[in-house]
Amino acid sequence: MKLQLQISSRIRLFLTGFIALLICAFAASAAGIYLGSVSDVIYLLPGLMVMVPPSINMRGSISGVLASRLSSSMHLGAFDVEFSRESVLGSNLRASFLSTVIIGFWLGLIVSVICLVFGIQGLSIIDYVVISVVSGIISGLIVMGITLIVVLISYRFGLDLDMIAAPTVTTAGDIVTLPVLVLTTLFFVAMGPLVLNVLFIMVLLVAAACIVYSVYLDEPVFEINREILPLLLILSFVGTLAGLTYTLDIEQLIEFAVFLIIIPPFTGLCGSIGGILCSRLATGMHMGEIDVKVYPQRSVLGQFGGSYLYAVFVFPLIGLIAQGASGLMGISSPGLLALMSICTVSGLVVITIVNLIAYATAGLSFRYGLDPDNFGIPVITSTIDLVGAGILVAVINILI
Repeated sequence: MKLQLQISSRIRLFLTGFIALLICAFAASAAGIYLGSVSDVIYLLPGLMVMVPPSINMRGSISGVLASRLSSSMHLGAFDVEFSRESVLGSNLRASFLSTVIIGFWLGLIVSVICLVFGIQGLSIIDYVVISVVSGIISGLIVMGITLIVVLISYRFGLDLDMIAAPTVTTAGDIVTLPVLVLTTLFFVAMGPLVLNVLFIMVLLVAAACIVYSVYLDEPVFEINREILPLLLILSFVGTLAGLTYTLDIEQLIEFAVFLIIIPPFTGLCGSIGGILCSRLATGMHMGEIDVKVYPQRSVLGQFGGSYLYAVFVFPLIGLIAQGASGLMGISSPGLLALMSICTVSGLVVITIVNLIAYATAGLSFRYGLDPDNFGIPVITSTIDLVGAGILVAVINILI
């Protein structure tokens, strides 16, 4: 009887994650379709493509950490719907917003330097910083709001937040961040230099105020951000390298614009599957159900198998959706079989890397007294951005 209940519970958890991933596959494809529809803008402003992966990644990372931390607090019985200064929910929301502003400013600087080094024309350092911060705040608030709704629904109805938070948050980051980034870019590009200079000074002051507040004026926020902010600063640079990978191969992507449709759902679903794994590993370690060892124990290997099972179903679906969208929009495509093969092969390779990095990150952070909730999702999503970009572009060049 006990064995039957355990099997039933595992099937229920798997189906919860699977349904969430299916919904996210269709939703993230909408972001991909939007990216494919603005291929002319990407071609004229290639620096924008450098900014796309890290911007989406940072939205997912910041809100993913928020959801993961709150999920662990639920499992430990420390969560309550309370927004006071000292509450778990209130302090995590403040930390997420302040991180959004600081990372947005940093990301604008990094992207501008990379574009300068590689001779990518189109925008100035002031443009990149203003666009990054403003679009980051707008999309960040929306994604945080969606995350909060998911958290409260999970708490109210007793759902396992580990299984639905990562897919929801990463997909929300895809859907919200991309159009906000493109529209913000088009809005500010049309402005005069004087207005942009004034906005740059305002953005600089806001970022400085957020740093001072995080460090000196709010101890709960400082305790959260002292772990996550240094990590996000490093990983945002990794994300820009992913954007650079796509930008350097932009002619191939524009020739078959359907590949632009694939990018958001591919990276989003890799991040969602990895996020589910990271959240469950972190919760298991907090609860004492998973021992940190060099070689993963049987329960962890079972979770690795679940990641592969998810991948076998959802990655071919991405190719199917992209092919259908390309036919409706009149976008060039190498064909259904080629698209499904590219998505499936690339996805399985990336998920293998995700499994290894997720366990290593969670285990090392937990062993050294750090919170695996703060490290798992950001490391995975940023790794996927760079490694996934390289693998996806490589498979495209091999099979096409």
